[in-house]
Amino acid sequence: MKKSNQDLRTGLIALIVVVILIFIVGIIINRHEPVIIQGEADASEIRISGKIPGRIKEFRGEEGSQVKAGDTLVIIDSPELTAKLEQASAAQNAASAQDRKANKGARKELILGAFEMYQKAQVGVDITKKSYDRVQRLFDKGVVTAQKRDEAEAQYKASVATSNAAKSQYDMALNGAEKEDKEAALALVDRAKGAVNEVKSYIRETTLTSPINGEITEIYPKCGELVGTGAPIMSIVDLNDMWFTFNIREDLLDDLKMGKTFNVKVPALNNRVIAVKVNYIKALASYATWKATKTTGQFDVKTFEVRARPTSKITDLRPGMTALFEKIIK
Repeated sequence: MKKSNQDLRTGLIALIVVVILIFIVGIIINRHEPVIIQGEADASEIRISGKIPGRIKEFRGEEGSQVKAGDTLVIIDSPELTAKLEQASAAQNAASAQDRKANKGARKELILGAFEMYQKAQVGVDITKKSYDRVQRLFDKGVVTAQKRDEAEAQYKASVATSNAAKSQYDMALNGAEKEDKEAALALVDRAKGAVNEVKSYIRETTLTSPINGEITEIYPKCGELVGTGAPIMSIVDLNDMWFTFNIREDLLDDLKMGKTFNVKVPALNNRVIAVKVNYIKALASYATWKATKTTGQFDVKTFEVRARPTSKITDLRPGMTALFEKIIK
């Protein structure tokens, strides 16, 4: 009897232990396990490049230097542009001389000579007019023949025509070039000015400045090396425009909506907790899709890029720092 009671107690204890173990296993199986999602800090980055090819003459900063918008960063040497500017300036000077000549008109000596020829022709008109009038009176009296009268009239008309021609030559010398010639000369000046301004605009591109306040993160060529058109010379990062980027499966996006605020932990800042706000969500390409391993009961899961900006400025936060937060799987 005593042994039977002992066996009963032992069995009861074993049953209780089994029930407790089953209960614990059930809790473990059904509990909501947190998933650690990892991302990293990122920032706006600008690459500095030039419009013209040339040789790096000087850097006005080094990697890690803080720069402000408008600071000179790089000076490029391009002797070809200097030569082109001299050519364009010479062409502009020649066009300006032609324009002055067109507006100035003929030389004083030519104008004076044309005026004297006109005066001489006027004297000829006066003489032939008097001769014609005299012959006409004699013809009216029957003293001279009609042929003599016609000859005198022809000489008079010829002298008038000569006088008119001389007057036209004098007016042309006095007025200078025609309107169309002046406009053509002015157009040549404008074209030459445009060529000079074009070369000057390229010369200004030999001095590259910073478009933003930031920090030089990388310089690609060395001083003295040749760089081509549009080749990147250095990168500048804007530490005032930073965010965190996370790649998250779509089945974990249930409560990460646009404008959602949550906390992340940054190990590089002594596990500092930072409040961030979601401002960007976009599906990644197909290469980031999680493929189902079973033919039934599972489906392919897309990965989304989620960006979240700190709600306030974070001191010492740098691009590339890791950010962590826990996501409970329900």
